Amino acid sequence: MQRAAVIGGGLMGHGIAQVLALGGLDVVVHDPVPGALEAVPRRIAENLEALGIERELSVELEPDLETAARGADWVFEAAPEDLPLKQEIFERLDKAAPPTAVLATNTSVMRLGDVASRARGKRRILGTHWWNPPFLVPLVEVVQGPETDPTAIERTMSLLHSLGKTPVHVRRDVAGFVGNRLQHALWREAFDLVDKGVCDAETIDTVVKAGFGRRLPVLGPMENADLVGLDLTLAIHEYVLPALDPPSQPSPGLRRRVAEGELGIKTGSGFRSWSEDQAAAVRERVFAGLAAANQAENGVTA
Repeated sequence: MQRAAVIGGGLMGHGIAQVLALGGLDVVVHDPVPGALEAVPRRIAENLEALGIERELSVELEPDLETAARGADWVFEAAPEDLPLKQEIFERLDKAAPPTAVLATNTSVMRLGDVASRARGKRRILGTHWWNPPFLVPLVEVVQGPETDPTAIERTMSLLHSLGKTPVHVRRDVAGFVGNRLQHALWREAFDLVDKGVCDAETIDTVVKAGFGRRLPVLGPMENADLVGLDLTLAIHEYVLPALDPPSQPSPGLRRRVAEGELGIKTGSGFRSWSEDQAAAVRERVFAGLAAANQAENGVTA
């Protein structure tokens, strides 16, 4: 049995510990706040009850960080988003954890190079950005720092797959990684529209939920661009992007693909490659997904 230490027993930490324990790992949780540490078993039990999982999980509680890290194969840090605090934690973990242990931070936006700056063993430090709640959202962004050993990335991706998660490899150490850069770009524009009086906050939420948000569970933005055609996408971007604040221009990669005749599904390649069967499958998936969403909202069962 592999042993995992979770550093931080709060909102994210207890959920990460739950996933690890359900996956068969021997789990120890550390939190410097006694009340937060003592609440971990109760919070996990409440989650399991809400999910209808009739199983008791044994999670060890440890008030000392070094003791928690000792003997761990995996360490998942889930402390508050405070850079000096995380730097201190990883400096201590690097000394306390076995040299073969992978050390992972759950930061949602901070660069790995910043988080690991005070640790010596940077090759084993990486990011695992779990999404809240971690026991319900499948995605985990596995972030490669400037000195991370690719083997540590492979080991972590394999572990997360075995736990039933959906890991993705973020190959460059950029603030916000992938998910939060996309999410907060949307929020930035939403706040700007409200600030400028274009619409109110409720309208923003309605437009997303009743509009393009309906497609997002079954159609990602790159698939969508290829589906509607990159020539149309470029024409829209040439008109609307200069009107944003701050103004911008279409992606050079988008312009190049259009110039080379790679227009998406209709030409067999765009940002992704498409066979006829793949094109038909994505159209069927979108139709079925939208129909199912409409049926669920209207209380209609298939």
